[in-house]
Amino acid sequence: MGEPIREVTIVGGGTAGWMTALLLQSMLKGGPEGGVRITLIESPNIPTVGVGEATVPGMPRTLKQGGIDERTFFKTCNASFKLGVVFGHWNVDAEGKRVDYINPFAHPPAIDGVSAAEYALQFGTGGLDFVQCFSPAVDLAAQAKGPRGRGEMPGPPVGFAYHLDAGKFAGLLKEHCVARGVRHVLDDLVEVELDERGYVAALMLERGGRHGVELVIDCTGFRGLIINQALGEPFESYGKYLANDRAMAVQVPHRDPVRLDSVTKSTALGAGWAWRVPLFNRIGTGYVFSSAHRTDEEARAEFLAHLGPDGEGAEPRVIPMRVGRNRNAWVKNCVAVGLSGGFIEPLESTAIHMIDTAVRWLVQYFPDRDFADPLRRRFNHLVDELYNEVRDFICLHYALGNRTDDQYWIDARESLEVPDTLAENLELWQYGLPAVNDIRFVSLFSPATYQAVLLGKQVYESGFGKGKFCSGRTLDGAKWAAYLKRARAGIGAQVQAAAGHRELLRALRGDVVAENGLLPGLGGGPGAAGAGVSEDAAIL
Repeated sequence: MGEPIREVTIVGGGTAGWMTALLLQSMLKGGPEGGVRITLIESPNIPTVGVGEATVPGMPRTLKQGGIDERTFFKTCNASFKLGVVFGHWNVDAEGKRVDYINPFAHPPAIDGVSAAEYALQFGTGGLDFVQCFSPAVDLAAQAKGPRGRGEMPGPPVGFAYHLDAGKFAGLLKEHCVARGVRHVLDDLVEVELDERGYVAALMLERGGRHGVELVIDCTGFRGLIINQALGEPFESYGKYLANDRAMAVQVPHRDPVRLDSVTKSTALGAGWAWRVPLFNRIGTGYVFSSAHRTDEEARAEFLAHLGPDGEGAEPRVIPMRVGRNRNAWVKNCVAVGLSGGFIEPLESTAIHMIDTAVRWLVQYFPDRDFADPLRRRFNHLVDELYNEVRDFICLHYALGNRTDDQYWIDARESLEVPDTLAENLELWQYGLPAVNDIRFVSLFSPATYQAVLLGKQVYESGFGKGKFCSGRTLDGAKWAAYLKRARAGIGAQVQAAAGHRELLRALRGDVVAENGLLPGLGGGPGAAGAGVSEDAAIL
């Protein structure tokens, strides 16, 4: 057995660096009490490219594991609840009308072993959105309610994630990590010293001089100062799969002092899509677009027109996006985490999830100073699968788009390459709905999630699988009707018991106190990936 690693050096702050520090410090028991020491080196002169404002479920686990209480999180980060993503105008229905749908944090049940989605396709939903057949997300969002109530909520827990302020979240993580023993060094990286094997031996810092390295985590953002520039690991662009390569972002105020939306919104525009993320104190919004279809000036004009009165006086700044990933995330004794490792457009808010997942895998395959190849190979294989999973799910939204009103949407459907794994499934799903054996790797996007998108986009009604789709099953319409009646009654009870989103947040933040000193039922719950650019211009 080789000599154990005594210190992990993280280069770069922001959400990527400080979340890495939080997880490593928690899981490796770093700090003054012993275990692996964690040192984070952060430039005082370079703005961080943070990780964003919308998340996916999983954050509650990370906060709890790191010792950050929920009230502190909500209060410090102006956080709010996210019940799903509403996709607006991404497709048109059989009559040419643009459709909206929600991708929730819930899975449809099976009825006699058959997915509810098959029943919905065969017997219809009685005018409901498919998601309304099994999740309260649509109904809660329509009334701007949250996932918890003033008392105990009936039925199963409502799935949720978080919206959060990227800059304040990174600040909270930093304060918490430093208090728990993470060493914070404010200095600029001048040079990377390699040893005779090509491993990183030391970092030359502008003020602190030589800092020896055992294991280094590159969190330097799109620049990839260590993984790309020092170690020369090639970056593989996803440009052939995804056209969007630029973004612009602004913050706008809430216009309604009472209503606070509880969903992220993604609205299709002429050359990409605009996000809208409601935090407690303001709204984060921006436009992810293709520079091949809009100049910056054209995109800015289109985005401001989309914002309407909210865009008056706004000056969104443009952010170039490096979309793709490194060939390998772990090279020699360097592991790239966050934007230095790769980035896929933030349509499903996956970047925090990818940071969290990668760091957990690193702990699982944590090396000694011999850096055994099998550990590195398995980690790189898993990261490869993770990127493929997210890439395929994002590509699905474009490959099954049917808009023809702008060349961008035509090109997205007809000119972009569809990854082989997705292409094979799209051919299969013309004959039947996504099933458990169809997705080879699932960290986030299950077959049920694919079902929600396919039915939300109404692709089967618009011709996808026409003349081919056949489940081979004889289903009982009476059982479906009985299920719908029960489901809608249960959902109605949940919505009735749910608290208004703003009211719920005020209680969680401690801004209001109920008569008995607290509002019951506002404890923990199931739950929080996005990528961004600091507090003033975060990408979703």
